[in-house]
Amino acid sequence: MLDAAQVTLQDQDSLFEAYDSALSELDASKDKWARLPIADRIRLLTEMKDGIMAVAQGWAEESARKKGLKPGTPVAGEEWIAGPYACMAGCNGLIGTLSEMEGKSFIDHLPKRELATGQLAVQVLPHSIWDRLLLSGVSAEVWMQDGVTKSNLKDHVARAYDTPEKERKGKVALVLGAGNVAAITPLDVLQKLILENQVVILKMNPVNDYLIDYYRIAMKPFIDEGYLRIVKGDAQGGAYLCDHPVIEELHITGAETTHDAIVWGVGEEAEKNRKAGTPKNDKRFTSELGSVSPTIVVPGPWSSADIRFQAENIATMKLHNSGHNCIATQVLVMPEGWHKGARLIEAVKKVAAGSTRPAWYPGAKERLDTYAEHAGKADRVARGPVAPALIVGELGEDHFNASCEVFAPALSIKKLAAPDPASYLEAAIEYANNDLWGTLGCQILIHPRTIRQIGKKRFETIVAKLRYGTIGINGWCGLGFLITACPWGAFPGHTLEDVGSGIGTVHNSFMLEETERTVVTAPWGPFPRGLLSLNFNLLPRPPFFITNKRQHKIGEALTGFQYKPSWFKLPRIFYHALLG
Repeated sequence: MLDAAQVTLQDQDSLFEAYDSALSELDASKDKWARLPIADRIRLLTEMKDGIMAVAQGWAEESARKKGLKPGTPVAGEEWIAGPYACMAGCNGLIGTLSEMEGKSFIDHLPKRELATGQLAVQVLPHSIWDRLLLSGVSAEVWMQDGVTKSNLKDHVARAYDTPEKERKGKVALVLGAGNVAAITPLDVLQKLILENQVVILKMNPVNDYLIDYYRIAMKPFIDEGYLRIVKGDAQGGAYLCDHPVIEELHITGAETTHDAIVWGVGEEAEKNRKAGTPKNDKRFTSELGSVSPTIVVPGPWSSADIRFQAENIATMKLHNSGHNCIATQVLVMPEGWHKGARLIEAVKKVAAGSTRPAWYPGAKERLDTYAEHAGKADRVARGPVAPALIVGELGEDHFNASCEVFAPALSIKKLAAPDPASYLEAAIEYANNDLWGTLGCQILIHPRTIRQIGKKRFETIVAKLRYGTIGINGWCGLGFLITACPWGAFPGHTLEDVGSGIGTVHNSFMLEETERTVVTAPWGPFPRGLLSLNFNLLPRPPFFITNKRQHKIGEALTGFQYKPSWFKLPRIFYHALLG
């Protein structure tokens, strides 16, 4: 009779054999994929939309249940929006770009301007009439790196398509799936397939490998034609795949520690490899690895209604998905002595108290305990019998919580002197750049009148000093994740030796290269109150707000709309949006 260890070893050998078989099939099809005509790629993406729609409800409801939510309730709407909806939107964006690949004419339609810094900015949202209606008042610009200009922009777009089809060579890529947000993994797969011409073996994260059957249906067209394989496995399985000779490139959405263990090893081995400058794994490795994300509050003429709305905004940035997001706000930078600051913090606590979603990601309790030990003076905001209290505290004298992502419901307050809005903002940016770990995403909350006071050009110059991959102005930088036209990733410049928030970008449906950051701007106030601050938009309370009472209805309706856009579907969306 076999003992448990032998059974486990036998299972592992069987799993590795399955990996080998999958990789052999992918290796055989990689050049075929690289040379596949655009019309066939569009066909596969269109069929993927059919697959997503077929499983959308089951996918969203299963995600909700596994995270301790009841399907059909408002908070469960998060699983629609950050799952099937985002993936459907990603497919649409790529189909649109591929449809106009000849001469890269898709770039011709994008507004461009020169920033105060001299850099080129490319507007990727709004792009269509649907954007103007469904995301009214929201805009997104991609700020390009120095050297990219209007005249040479097409040289920095969709480079994988510059090589003639018959001459292309494919590669086999490993995607290590994320465990927290359901849309991340399929969008990472599309990055490798469509933007980089690579076939993919996707290893699911054990935390959410319950989604594997949904993914296999959603991405069935790519699987059936030999361009994608989806497998399960633990850390040992991941290590086997990372070191496999057929694997040529890797991508991970996860933790810096996981990335470094793959590249350098662990313990003494890692130390030796780092010292010698010889990575254990020297394959090209792209990554998105989180951050300690700040929200900078700029003093100004905030009304009581502004305070209430921005409190919902901040609480959402913190508690969406129970704080298990790589760009969940972790540090709230506040102006010292601002007479409205205490009211804003109390309003955030009040909103948070009504958010009773449980913490579900493994290790959350231990991370919260560690956070509390280093938080200095802290309050605990009770959130019901199931959800852990939100910890709101100081950063602590050791600054530990500024260098370690909590990935759970905890928020630090950092106060800085504010002699005037501009100098305060400059100081807050310097603090965020130099004292907080990571460069993935951040936010600035600033009244439109304060921007006019500072001056639009000066404000733009100040924002350009923020070293973050996505910056939200009056909106969560997480919008840059949901708007799949935006490149999503860390601020450029990280290396394998100091990987920080990661290397490279994903999503990016306009296939822009040499991007520096994305700036997403949202309305200061919801419709119709936003009209008072000269924000002419029709956006009511955003559907992803944790306070939105119709999020589940809106998420389902938006997914259906992305599947097959139609004017006839808009009234239902607007109806639920206005009641949210």
